Amino acid sequence: MKITCFGEVLWDIFPKHKKIGGAPLNVALRLKSMGIDSCVVSRVGDDDLGKDIMKYVAERQLPLDTFQIDHQYKTGEVEVTLDEENTATYNINHPVAWDFIEYTEEVIQVVAQSDAIIFGSLASRNETSRATLLRALDKAKFKILDVNLRPPHYDAELLLELMKNTDFIKLNDEELDEICTIFKIEEKSIENKIKAVVKHCDTDQICITKGGKGAILWYKGTFYHNEGYKIKVVDTVGAGDSFLATLISGLLQQETPQVAIDNACAVGAMVAAREGANPVFSTSEIRNFVRSQVKY
Repeated sequence: MKITCFGEVLWDIFPKHKKIGGAPLNVALRLKSMGIDSCVVSRVGDDDLGKDIMKYVAERQLPLDTFQIDHQYKTGEVEVTLDEENTATYNINHPVAWDFIEYTEEVIQVVAQSDAIIFGSLASRNETSRATLLRALDKAKFKILDVNLRPPHYDAELLLELMKNTDFIKLNDEELDEICTIFKIEEKSIENKIKAVVKHCDTDQICITKGGKGAILWYKGTFYHNEGYKIKVVDTVGAGDSFLATLISGLLQQETPQVAIDNACAVGAMVAAREGANPVFSTSEIRNFVRSQVKY
């Protein structure tokens, strides 16, 4: 199985340190750790930060040939702020190299040869990357949208286009509320909100994450729930990305939806309990965590 991740690769700048991240890279690394052939289509600047990203990617044995080098724009940076509960908020620099991912035959070929493409709405904020993404989606076998509503980097019309042009949608509960406001959906319960979005976007696979309270998955006409795992949060950066990678890995490899969402919530919690977006876990660690934790 092969999955292509498309979009931003960047540096997360914390108050006292910095780490390499970006949702597509975080997802690809988690997929690779689970034995799935993964790659990232992105673009970095011809600068020291870009060179460090390429070295980091090479050391983790992800392909380098799907990365582009930009000689005009700098490598992306995001200023990360943590609140009293260590929940992250982001200030995303613009424009940067990953806003200018160019359409090439290599990009289209890797997407066409993959079993799925995972992309985020954030990668569409600039016309160049957006045009490349939309052309790539035409060649994709299975399309997975990770909604990233980072004001002011989205608009309602484009968001609706992306949501209607995908097979699987993932978003958090706050983003679900924002989507319902945009679509003028007035349902009160989370289940009815999901059903309304499903109807609006004509999809039968959608997942809502609820932070420490777990997640809810609508999969081919049935709801699946996980109420979360109790952990001490260190930072939430990358937790949603690892959740998505684990969920998609499970579903595409024919795990039952309940097992897939349980494992995804476990890995998301384990990431939040450690510093940075990409801590490494073995399969046995994940299994033991699921067995040992009490849902709440």
